[in-house]
Amino acid sequence: MDVADKTVLITGANRGLGRALVEETLDRGARRVYAGARQPVEFSDGRVTSLRLDITDAEQIRSVAEAVASLDVLVNSAGLYGYEDLADRAALQRSLEVNLFGPYAVTQAFLPRLVESRGAIVNVLSLAALAALPITPAYSISKAAAFSLTQSLRATLASRGVGVHAVLPGPVDTDMVRELEIPKAPPQVVARAIFAALERGEEDIFPDPFSQTLAESWRTGAVKALERQNAALVPTAPSSV
Repeated sequence: MDVADKTVLITGANRGLGRALVEETLDRGARRVYAGARQPVEFSDGRVTSLRLDITDAEQIRSVAEAVASLDVLVNSAGLYGYEDLADRAALQRSLEVNLFGPYAVTQAFLPRLVESRGAIVNVLSLAALAALPITPAYSISKAAAFSLTQSLRATLASRGVGVHAVLPGPVDTDMVRELEIPKAPPQVVARAIFAALERGEEDIFPDPFSQTLAESWRTGAVKALERQNAALVPTAPSSV
């Protein structure tokens, strides 16, 4: 999937990686970019349409879906990160609402457009989806669930011509983790790597130096092989998700 001359919608587009993804799509020649956020910001490029989009608000999702007539690429980038106690059920529920059910709802709303265009879904996850980060358990659990959603969508939508991609970055230098004293990749570098990998057709995208150390072992490992084996169980005839 080359985003040149394509229509792209990016959630969480007002800052951090989401904003960098908007800028990268423009650099790559996108025809139109919808920048969704709870608190939208304006972009100077006329190809960008800023949209108010809280991915936990069903009415806002419906309104935005009605406003977007066609779509080639959906990037689910909006997310919630925090340092919570695993005993705090409310924190876990909030993380699941944003990091799992939010992308699910947005994907469902735009799926007819993506089937029409034989487009792509890009879910921005985290390496915490593969190995929990104990200092932020609700985030880790919700991203692991979102990764399972991504794999399920990948298998069930293949026969309908929609590609589904998981982005599994390590630490990115955004507001979420700025206070952590660890090496972080600049969001612009991560955004560039995401779209480069999308053009290469990579299903699971490891877009930064830290995550790249795991890429080859993941792609050739037993877990990825099991995913492909399980995907073969899905009927090839088109069906609803």
